[in-house]
Amino acid sequence: MSINISPLQFQSKNHLNQLLRCANQKALACCVIEITEGLLMAAEAHVLQQLAQLQQAGIAVALDDFGTGYSSLSYLKKFPIDYIKIDQSFIKELPNSNHDQALCEAIIVMAKKMKIQVIAEGIETLEQYQLLKQMGCDYTQGYYHAKPLPAQALVQWVRQNNSIAQTLDHRLKQA
Repeated sequence: MSINISPLQFQSKNHLNQLLRCANQKALACCVIEITEGLLMAAEAHVLQQLAQLQQAGIAVALDDFGTGYSSLSYLKKFPIDYIKIDQSFIKELPNSNHDQALCEAIIVMAKKMKIQVIAEGIETLEQYQLLKQMGCDYTQGYYHAKPLPAQALVQWVRQNNSIAQTLDHRLKQA
Protein backbone atom coordinates (compact mmCIF):
# COMPACT_ATOMS: atom_id res chain seq x y z
CA MET A 1 0.00 0.00 0.00
CA SER A 2 1.27 3.46 -0.85
CA ILE A 3 0.60 6.65 1.07
CA ASN A 4 1.18 10.03 -0.57
CA ILE A 5 2.82 12.46 1.81
CA SER A 6 2.78 16.16 1.02
CA PRO A 7 5.87 18.27 1.76
CA LEU A 8 3.91 20.03 4.51
CA GLN A 9 2.98 16.71 6.14
CA PHE A 10 6.54 15.50 5.81
CA GLN A 11 7.86 18.60 7.59
CA SER A 12 5.54 17.92 10.54
CA LYS A 13 7.38 16.21 13.38
CA ASN A 14 4.02 14.98 14.71
CA HIS A 15 3.20 13.31 11.38
CA LEU A 16 6.58 11.57 11.25
CA ASN A 17 6.21 10.33 14.83
CA GLN A 18 2.75 8.95 14.02
CA LEU A 19 4.14 7.04 11.02
CA LEU A 20 6.99 5.67 13.10
CA ARG A 21 4.58 4.56 15.87
CA CYS A 22 2.42 2.73 13.31
CA ALA A 23 5.50 1.07 11.83
CA ASN A 24 6.69 -0.08 15.26
CA GLN A 25 3.25 -1.61 15.88
CA LYS A 26 3.47 -3.39 12.49
CA ALA A 27 0.38 -1.46 11.35
CA LEU A 28 2.24 -0.28 8.24
CA ALA A 29 3.56 -3.62 6.97
CA CYS A 30 4.07 -3.52 3.20
CA CYS A 31 3.79 0.25 3.22
CA VAL A 32 5.46 2.73 0.90
CA ILE A 33 5.55 6.46 1.55
CA GLU A 34 5.38 8.46 -1.69
CA ILE A 35 7.12 11.81 -1.80
CA THR A 36 7.64 14.27 -4.64
CA GLU A 37 10.81 15.69 -6.10
CA GLY A 38 9.72 19.07 -4.75
CA LEU A 39 10.28 17.85 -1.21
CA LEU A 40 13.83 16.86 -2.06
CA MET A 41 14.56 20.18 -3.77
CA ALA A 42 14.12 22.11 -0.56
CA ALA A 43 15.66 19.34 1.45
CA GLU A 44 17.68 20.12 4.46
CA ALA A 45 19.62 17.70 6.59
CA HIS A 46 16.51 16.84 8.62
CA VAL A 47 14.73 15.50 5.49
CA LEU A 48 17.56 13.04 4.90
CA GLN A 49 17.39 12.05 8.57
CA GLN A 50 13.59 11.58 8.40
CA LEU A 51 13.82 9.41 5.27
CA ALA A 52 16.44 7.26 6.98
CA GLN A 53 14.23 6.92 10.08
CA LEU A 54 11.30 5.76 7.96
CA GLN A 55 13.43 3.17 6.18
CA GLN A 56 14.90 1.91 9.45
CA ALA A 57 11.32 1.43 10.66
CA GLY A 58 10.62 -0.72 7.60
CA ILE A 59 8.75 1.87 5.57
CA ALA A 60 9.92 2.10 1.96
CA VAL A 61 10.22 5.44 0.18
CA ALA A 62 9.07 6.09 -3.39
CA LEU A 63 9.84 9.14 -5.49
CA ASP A 64 6.51 9.91 -7.18
CA ASP A 65 5.96 11.40 -10.65
CA PHE A 66 9.61 10.87 -11.56
CA GLY A 67 10.77 12.86 -14.54
CA THR A 68 8.12 15.57 -14.53
CA GLY A 69 9.36 18.04 -11.96
CA TYR A 70 12.82 19.27 -11.30
CA SER A 71 14.39 15.92 -11.99
CA SER A 72 17.84 15.94 -10.56
CA LEU A 73 19.68 12.69 -10.73
CA SER A 74 21.66 13.80 -7.71
CA TYR A 75 18.52 13.17 -5.61
CA LEU A 76 18.79 9.49 -6.40
CA LYS A 77 22.37 9.47 -5.18
CA LYS A 78 21.88 11.69 -2.15
CA PHE A 79 18.61 10.41 -0.68
CA PRO A 80 17.59 6.88 0.33
CA ILE A 81 14.98 6.03 -2.30
CA ASP A 82 13.58 2.49 -2.67
CA TYR A 83 11.31 3.09 -5.68
CA ILE A 84 10.91 5.59 -8.45
CA LYS A 85 7.53 5.95 -10.07
CA ILE A 86 7.62 6.77 -13.77
CA ASP A 87 4.99 9.42 -14.34
CA GLN A 88 1.99 8.48 -16.45
CA SER A 89 2.79 11.27 -18.92
CA PHE A 90 5.57 9.00 -20.24
CA ILE A 91 3.25 5.99 -20.39
CA LYS A 92 0.21 7.40 -22.17
CA GLU A 93 1.72 7.36 -25.68
CA LEU A 94 4.30 4.67 -24.95
CA PRO A 95 3.32 2.22 -27.73
CA ASN A 96 3.44 4.98 -30.37
CA SER A 97 6.29 7.16 -29.15
CA ASN A 98 9.94 6.25 -29.64
CA HIS A 99 10.85 9.15 -27.32
CA ASP A 100 8.68 7.85 -24.48
CA GLN A 101 10.02 4.33 -25.01
CA ALA A 102 13.60 5.61 -24.86
CA LEU A 103 12.93 7.65 -21.74
CA CYS A 104 11.18 4.80 -19.92
CA GLU A 105 13.90 2.34 -20.82
CA ALA A 106 16.64 4.76 -19.72
CA ILE A 107 14.89 5.38 -16.40
CA ILE A 108 14.50 1.64 -15.80
CA VAL A 109 18.12 0.81 -16.68
CA MET A 110 19.45 3.67 -14.53
CA ALA A 111 17.29 2.65 -11.57
CA LYS A 112 18.32 -1.02 -11.84
CA LYS A 113 21.99 -0.07 -11.80
CA MET A 114 21.33 1.98 -8.66
CA LYS A 115 19.37 -0.90 -7.08
CA ILE A 116 16.16 1.13 -7.07
CA GLN A 117 12.92 -0.58 -8.05
CA VAL A 118 10.66 0.95 -10.70
CA ILE A 119 6.90 1.43 -10.71
CA ALA A 120 5.15 2.71 -13.85
CA GLU A 121 1.97 4.72 -13.28
CA GLY A 122 -1.06 5.02 -15.50
CA ILE A 123 -1.06 1.65 -17.25
CA GLU A 124 -4.28 1.43 -19.22
CA THR A 125 -3.57 -1.16 -21.93
CA LEU A 126 -2.03 -4.59 -22.32
CA GLU A 127 0.41 -3.15 -24.85
CA GLN A 128 1.74 -0.58 -22.35
CA TYR A 129 2.05 -3.29 -19.72
CA GLN A 130 3.93 -5.66 -22.05
CA LEU A 131 6.34 -2.97 -23.25
CA LEU A 132 7.23 -1.99 -19.69
CA LYS A 133 7.70 -5.60 -18.61
CA GLN A 134 10.00 -6.18 -21.61
CA MET A 135 12.02 -3.16 -20.50
CA GLY A 136 12.39 -4.68 -17.03
CA CYS A 137 9.93 -2.53 -15.08
CA ASP A 138 9.35 -4.09 -11.65
CA TYR A 139 5.78 -2.99 -11.01
CA THR A 140 2.93 -1.35 -12.86
CA GLN A 141 -0.22 0.34 -11.63
CA GLY A 142 -3.24 1.72 -13.36
CA TYR A 143 -6.70 1.02 -14.72
CA TYR A 144 -5.39 -1.91 -16.74
CA HIS A 145 -5.07 -3.80 -13.45
CA ALA A 146 -8.04 -2.33 -11.57
CA LYS A 147 -9.90 0.91 -11.07
CA PRO A 148 -9.89 2.56 -7.63
CA LEU A 149 -12.00 0.58 -5.18
CA PRO A 150 -13.63 1.22 -1.80
CA ALA A 151 -11.97 -0.66 1.05
CA GLN A 152 -14.43 -3.57 1.19
CA ALA A 153 -14.30 -4.10 -2.59
CA LEU A 154 -10.49 -4.06 -2.40
CA VAL A 155 -10.52 -6.86 0.18
CA GLN A 156 -12.75 -8.94 -2.10
CA TRP A 157 -10.57 -8.16 -5.15
CA VAL A 158 -7.43 -9.26 -3.29
CA ARG A 159 -9.10 -12.52 -2.26
CA GLN A 160 -10.10 -13.20 -5.86
CA ASN A 161 -6.54 -12.58 -7.02
CA ASN A 162 -4.95 -15.26 -4.89
CA SER A 163 -1.34 -14.59 -5.96
CA ILE A 164 -1.57 -11.05 -4.62
CA ALA A 165 -3.13 -12.30 -1.38
CA GLN A 166 -0.34 -14.88 -0.96
CA THR A 167 2.31 -12.21 -1.54
CA LEU A 168 0.70 -9.91 1.02
CA ASP A 169 0.34 -12.75 3.53
CA HIS A 170 4.02 -13.66 3.04
CA ARG A 171 5.17 -10.06 3.54
CA LEU A 172 2.97 -9.58 6.60
CA LYS A 173 4.41 -12.72 8.19
CA GLN A 174 7.93 -11.38 7.62
CA ALA A 175 7.10 -8.03 9.24
